Amino acid sequence: MRSDIEIAQSAQPLPIEDVAAKLGLSGEDISHYGKYKAKVDYRLLQRLADRPDAKLVLVTAINPTPAGEGKTTTTVGLGDAFARLGKKSIITLREPSLGPVFGVKGGAAGGGYAQVIPMEEINLHFTGDFHAVGAANNLLAAMLDNHIYQGNALNIDPRRIIWRRAMDMNDRQLRNLVDGLGGKANGFPREDGFDITVASEVMAVFCLSKDLMDLRDRLSKIIVAYTYTGEPVTAGQLQAHGAMTALLKDAFNPNLVQTLEGTPAFIHGGPFANIAHGCNSLMATQLALKLGDIVVTEAGFGADLGAEKFFDIKCRAGDLKPNAVVLVASVRAIKHHGGCPKDSLSKENPEALEHGLQNLIKHIENIKTVYQQPVVVAINRFPSDTEQELAIIAAACRKLQVDVSVSEVFSKGGEGALELAKMVMSVMRPEGQNHPIYSSELPLREKIRTIAMKIYGAKDVVFEKNLEKQLEDFAALGYGNLPVCMAKTQYSLSDDPTLLGRPKDFSVKVRQVRLCAGAGFVVALTGEIMTMPGLPKVPAAEKIDVDAQGRISGLF
Repeated sequence: MRSDIEIAQSAQPLPIEDVAAKLGLSGEDISHYGKYKAKVDYRLLQRLADRPDAKLVLVTAINPTPAGEGKTTTTVGLGDAFARLGKKSIITLREPSLGPVFGVKGGAAGGGYAQVIPMEEINLHFTGDFHAVGAANNLLAAMLDNHIYQGNALNIDPRRIIWRRAMDMNDRQLRNLVDGLGGKANGFPREDGFDITVASEVMAVFCLSKDLMDLRDRLSKIIVAYTYTGEPVTAGQLQAHGAMTALLKDAFNPNLVQTLEGTPAFIHGGPFANIAHGCNSLMATQLALKLGDIVVTEAGFGADLGAEKFFDIKCRAGDLKPNAVVLVASVRAIKHHGGCPKDSLSKENPEALEHGLQNLIKHIENIKTVYQQPVVVAINRFPSDTEQELAIIAAACRKLQVDVSVSEVFSKGGEGALELAKMVMSVMRPEGQNHPIYSSELPLREKIRTIAMKIYGAKDVVFEKNLEKQLEDFAALGYGNLPVCMAKTQYSLSDDPTLLGRPKDFSVKVRQVRLCAGAGFVVALTGEIMTMPGLPKVPAAEKIDVDAQGRISGLF
């Protein structure tokens, strides 16, 4: 079978103005970025404010495994299936980060015959949004250090600088470093470091802002350091927020592309779901809701991360009300959760499948019972799946009174998700609802405990020394009502990536908390999660190349 990039390169895409026309947009509403990409003016949202919202469908998944689940592929194929059924369907996705593209995970444009295109451009520089986010982040860092160098009028304590620089690449060498060396003219020496751009608070602000002025206001609230007396210092106090907004102004307009079948897709923003909130921009989602009949969006990694943050952070910030949820799993991934070795996943193994089903069941319970959302399970079919294995999964779902559909979008595109689309429409609520797991008034400590115990199934939460006092300090500063963004391994319901399936009797260990006042949440870092990943032993970058005609190979 042809590779993903070969399938994408053989497609005949529509001119982007034709894709825009499907949404009722004219040439004045878009700015071209070549033949097949465009920016859509975010101010359209104001003009369309009186339109009723489309139906909103969230696609999430079980905890990811090396066996693959196919969440993005299912999202794309489901959007194409709705279009085949005569609906004005729009897909909203995150932009891929260069870190995973060149690392181990690969791109994020779907796969097989359920992809968004132009695949190579989406996975590489796209429209430059991530560069703009990184530049805004690093401008703030430069202005902070310059303020101290120029006399430190704000009385900033150099030992309590919390703002780090960012770049969109996996580079472990930059996690922790000392800068400002070389004498007084080069600044003051201090410990510093880099985060990957998608973990930057600027990316989170970018993705949660309702309009350009909300973006500017949120940027001004970013806390970068503390004074000698313990008072927070913000980007607004440094007068950095205006210039940061100027850098992000064009990037803030959502990116319009298409699927292989010509279905419109907004791809905008890209926060990681194991570090940040893991959802595409609120602006793109809100705009799509005014332009289509059904919007299919995706939340990163498993439902314990992306979906939890979608409901508790993004929906809360944008007053979004989902109508249905699709939970993606694969036979291979479930068997992996049941202890089946990676090299044996293609062999029938009912025992491992039965054991691994507990991971799927926990996610179903969370979505259906905790968040009170109608859910359909999509089994992303692989050639090695047997009828017996598919029947075992279907029986487990039906026992929980949940519909299940075998999805074949990888090999058939939208045609392979027609049954799934019909099931989703049959369970879809006429009026969307959102039921966050905790109230804003709950103390930050208890919000963390609620997520860990109700969503992950933990028996307890253990906080490192002084963290509970730090959370109390955040509340004293006026941030106690913020939601919590958990930073946790994606591979397990616990904070230990080796605990697969549905672990029990575990405690979640919180080792650090960060106040992201601009983004509007408090981050709780657990386990060994890092905000600057590293490359694997054999990076995907080693297989990527380009020929004399400029044709790229090796992307996946």
